[in-house]
Amino acid sequence: MIPIHPDADQTDRPDPRSCAGCAGEGGQDIAFEFAYQPIVQLSTRSVYAYEALVRGPRGEPAYTVLQQVNDSNRYRFDQACRSKAVEGAARLGMTQFLSINFLPNAVYRPEVCIQSTFKAARAFDFPIERIIFEVTEGERVDDRPHLVNIFKEYSRFGFRTAIDDFGAGYAGLNLLAEYQPDLIKLDMDLVRHIDADQPRQAIVAGIAAICRALDIAILAEGVETKAERDHLAALGIDLMQGYWFAKPAFGALATVSDAAWE
Repeated sequence: MIPIHPDADQTDRPDPRSCAGCAGEGGQDIAFEFAYQPIVQLSTRSVYAYEALVRGPRGEPAYTVLQQVNDSNRYRFDQACRSKAVEGAARLGMTQFLSINFLPNAVYRPEVCIQSTFKAARAFDFPIERIIFEVTEGERVDDRPHLVNIFKEYSRFGFRTAIDDFGAGYAGLNLLAEYQPDLIKLDMDLVRHIDADQPRQAIVAGIAAICRALDIAILAEGVETKAERDHLAALGIDLMQGYWFAKPAFGALATVSDAAWE
């Protein structure tokens, strides 16, 4: 049995009707691996973090795995992702931050569901302070207070948190008003062709100003051209991710070419 985190309330047991996964019930295992894509810090020309991206066992696209996730296996899959991402990061000798996507609809009680991550971090000697939790793309979040509670609990336990796809779907100003994470990731639709699109420029400049006022780091994902990179840098955005720097590497830490910095 995995010990409960010292701060967790051990007297309030999860309701088995709503937390079947926490009790280890149901669901089939899903075969998957990870590809790791760098998140760069432009000012230092260095890799700030790697995002662990789900792939099929032979490198198939993420959707081939995620389409197998359902109500009966969501919890087990989410837990397996966390553990395998930490194991892979340690095995590959990652010294940067590790960004892990999680499924908020699989988390019933954060202090219970986080135990597999603590266990993996201990087993593979990976510091929890170097783990960033972000919501996986495409996960429909209907219960915003529940998501905010998850983020707050993860932050309390020492993990970093990120709001993914900011500016799309659930990830907007209303969520930011309720919870200020360590990092927000701009939705790639706001990044695309930003160098030539005045409305996108104005929107991203406004988001950047808000993040500076709230002491939140901002990351632009989906950067694919030098022009996009340079315009984002001019707006004061220092963290970036995208094909301009490196594609995800299956089972490996992708490297950033010297040309990406020029």
